[in-house]
Amino acid sequence: MADWWDNMRSSSKQDKIKRMEFYGICILSVFTVTAGFLTRPSAQESIETVQETKTSTEQNQDASPTPSNPQSLPTKKQVARITASGDMLYHDIVYGSAFDGTSYDFKNDYEQITPLVSSADLAIGDFEGTINPNEPLAGYPLFNAPEEVIQSIKDAGYDVLDLAHNHILDTGIEGLKYTANAFRKNGLDIFGVKVDPSEGILVKEVNGIKVAILGFAYGFNGIEATLTDEEYNNHLYDLNMQKVKQLIQRAEEIADFTIVLPQMGEEYHLHPTQGQIDTYRQMIEWGADVVFGGHPHVIEPTETITKDGEKKFIIYSMGNLLSNQRVETLENIWTERGVIMDITIEKENGKTILTSVKAHPTWVSRTEIDRSFMEGPAYDYQVFLAENYMPGGPLEHTVDKETLERIQSAYTEVNELLNIKF
Repeated sequence: MADWWDNMRSSSKQDKIKRMEFYGICILSVFTVTAGFLTRPSAQESIETVQETKTSTEQNQDASPTPSNPQSLPTKKQVARITASGDMLYHDIVYGSAFDGTSYDFKNDYEQITPLVSSADLAIGDFEGTINPNEPLAGYPLFNAPEEVIQSIKDAGYDVLDLAHNHILDTGIEGLKYTANAFRKNGLDIFGVKVDPSEGILVKEVNGIKVAILGFAYGFNGIEATLTDEEYNNHLYDLNMQKVKQLIQRAEEIADFTIVLPQMGEEYHLHPTQGQIDTYRQMIEWGADVVFGGHPHVIEPTETITKDGEKKFIIYSMGNLLSNQRVETLENIWTERGVIMDITIEKENGKTILTSVKAHPTWVSRTEIDRSFMEGPAYDYQVFLAENYMPGGPLEHTVDKETLERIQSAYTEVNELLNIKF
């Protein structure tokens, strides 16, 4: 991200040197970042392998009826709720404030959204950055968070994390692999990158409904220039539209419902670019049922499209879920606002459709605590569910007047901007 606001102090001279070297790489490759996915040779994707997981309450997949076997099609309707949210962006002050000198404590970061996220049958998160203990911890521009953040993400109820973003190479291919493996080690699935080239499309079976999940990034901040073509094709998913089309069409063949999380657009813009509009609509045309967009760090509007008599849904950007971006640091109030999208899908007689779409606006609380970070104040960061602070809400009277007005404005203005018409 070109997070221009962040002039964080480096913790060491060595870190400053590393960041200067990074800027050099970006400048040298600036003319290729935008068009890189058009010019880089692309190896044939391995898209036959399907990662399938299910809980103990889900039906045995081998016994599941399929459209090609109509005699076994069920008459009972199968229903699943799915949530998705925006960027988890651990700036150095976010993780640094959670360190008490001995250990990290992230347990209340997502405490207020846990009831909502954990109630979903499938909860999709977007982790932007890397986890690599072999490199120094860092925020912008080379994000590398402590591994302890994973437990709080898991405790919040997230099941799957999107790693297709422009910071996934911040600590190299090693960091990409460690990040993916760290989430998997903790029982969470990932998508949008590959640790092993043979990995295929992630398919989650949710209440008997097969849901394919794909992620794509517009670029990787120029760091991709340091990779061989083999490394690039073995581990990354970019917006090469020929590959995107192939993967979406394959997902449609092996799953009942397809969700795509692309990362593109202009940062801090409240409306999508024409490129986003064209790209996301094309994804729907190729077979995607829902597109959950990301990258701009602010929320962007939604669109409902009717295709073959069925409703499809696009949100162009879900904004930030957790970060240090806010009005105090960027003079942009939209960066502290996010949204948890909440959809319902139903499968009956072999056909799966999207039946409802809801939005739950969020707001990042940052309160000063009795601790310091880099000779400055440290803060407690929490993601608030804005609806809880609306008139009559359970938490309406738990914050001061100024904070309450800020949260309530976020709730109202986010819903107005999203303009959901489903």
